[in-house]
Amino acid sequence: MKKYKNYLIGAGILILGILIGNLGSNDSNKASQSNEEHDFVQDPVTKLWTCSMHPQIKMQKPGECPICGMTLIPLETAVDTGESIASNEIVLSEEAIQLANIQTTTVVRSNAKKEVRLLGTIKPDERRQYSQVSHIPGRIERLYVNFTGEKVRKGQKIVRLYSPELISAQKELFEAIKSKDIYPELYKASKNKLKLWKLSDAQIDAIVAKGVVQEEIDILSDYSGYVMKRNVELGDHVMEGMKLFEIANIDAVWVMFEAYEGDIPWINNGDMVNFTVQAIPGKKFKGKITYLDPFVSQSTRVAKVRVEVRNPGHKLLPEMFATGIIMASLKNVKDALIIPKASVLWTGKRAVVYVKVPHDKTISFVYREIILGADLGDFYIIENGLQEGEIVATNGVFRIDASAQLIGQKSMMNPEGGKVSTGGHAGMDMGGDNEKEDTKKDNEKEDHSSMVMIDKSKIDSNFKKQLGIVVDAYINLKNSLIKEDATAAKNHAGKIKLAINKVDMNLLLGDAHNVWMKGAKSLGKNLDAIAGNVNIEEQRKAFGLLGKKLSDIVDMLGVITPDNKTVYLEFCPMADDNNGSFWMSYEKEITNPFLGGNMLRCGEVKKEYQ
Repeated sequence: MKKYKNYLIGAGILILGILIGNLGSNDSNKASQSNEEHDFVQDPVTKLWTCSMHPQIKMQKPGECPICGMTLIPLETAVDTGESIASNEIVLSEEAIQLANIQTTTVVRSNAKKEVRLLGTIKPDERRQYSQVSHIPGRIERLYVNFTGEKVRKGQKIVRLYSPELISAQKELFEAIKSKDIYPELYKASKNKLKLWKLSDAQIDAIVAKGVVQEEIDILSDYSGYVMKRNVELGDHVMEGMKLFEIANIDAVWVMFEAYEGDIPWINNGDMVNFTVQAIPGKKFKGKITYLDPFVSQSTRVAKVRVEVRNPGHKLLPEMFATGIIMASLKNVKDALIIPKASVLWTGKRAVVYVKVPHDKTISFVYREIILGADLGDFYIIENGLQEGEIVATNGVFRIDASAQLIGQKSMMNPEGGKVSTGGHAGMDMGGDNEKEDTKKDNEKEDHSSMVMIDKSKIDSNFKKQLGIVVDAYINLKNSLIKEDATAAKNHAGKIKLAINKVDMNLLLGDAHNVWMKGAKSLGKNLDAIAGNVNIEEQRKAFGLLGKKLSDIVDMLGVITPDNKTVYLEFCPMADDNNGSFWMSYEKEITNPFLGGNMLRCGEVKKEYQ
């Protein structure tokens, strides 16, 4: 009996232990579950990493952006924003907005006003230009006016003539005087004959008073002004009606401005023009438009605009240059929608803007094609495509467009959307690139970059200096090939790659950014080919491709070398098996890196970069 009692006690203890163990296990599971739920609330998604310039990049771990090589940053997800993001939106992070210096402006309504600038010249008033002719045939015995530009006044003696016809007319007059009481009409006719020859009453009275035939007579000016042209010399025989002088009166002048086709709709008769003259600094003039040419010149594509002004003191002289400004407004256009020109990407066929989406927490833009109206100088009138109050990007627009291209959204150059080639960072192979692709073929595919029009003057000077360090390292490589030192060439190729990796691509915008990204990738492949080879001839082949690509980049983006040295682009038609190759050098004298000592002076200078 005692034995069974011990068994029962042991069984009870075992059951109690199992129950206690289950209770502890349940508490542990609940605590574990609670911790897991807590952890899930704190980190609902796996930590991702992205690029501040290319937010479409999302990586599982930190590193470098596969597009531009920038260090990845933690991704701040929009899971908690509760905002719906459309598929056509280009989402940008705060860092990308700051780096790209993206600025926006609101679409507003305004009257269509524009400052129209005109260039012109001072001209004589055509209604005040005269031809001084001879009314009497004869020979010039004396010139009172001897040079162009001489000032004359009405009634002033200008030439003295010997005229047989005048002698005959005087004799007739003397005969008529003798019988003027009998034939008064004959006397009157003889006197009028002299008047028709523009002799003044004082001259005729002097002839009558002397009673002697005068063989020479002074011709008086009919006009006041300046001699623009002298057509006769001393001793010339002149006929009646022949031009002696051309005279211009400049008491009032015309300012003949030229208006381009696009400015003509803004200009109207009666508009006030304020203008300055280069020859009279600090002095401002003004006048009203009295005439607008109804025809546009076929050769210059401009129309003449005439302003008439008084010219006291004759300060405004013919052929002086004038610069005019009209504060013009379009008729029948009020409260027009306007946006800054900087907002518009213009391809020649399409005008594109990026409109900010009105989210509370997310910054995003959408592509929008618009129809432009009149040009207001710094602004455009919008005919269609935008509404008042919408917000458009005005600065950093090319950065937004580049992001749209990279993620396959609609963009200026890709209006249908779809993925495009993103290029790559210098010395970095992109995922999806075929490493066995022929280097020369890769260069040929990227030659389309030469078709891009870039204003080199607007490229950041810091970028040009960084590119100058790359060029300086390249020229050291060139010198090692001249010396046929394959080992030195290999080392210099590595130094060029280091210089390229130090170039700050964020200093470039739009097309310039794309040119550098594609070019840097190609340079990296050429440099790898040189660094991975100790055969001097193979290095020279890769060097030829390197020089062509690098000179194209310099040509499009500009360069500032250390100590501002001039760079010469040189060419040898016999290099690369008579296919020809380019290279750059600091020396104008040819030292050929392709043919060595055999033909060191073979080549010619094609271009200079300063």
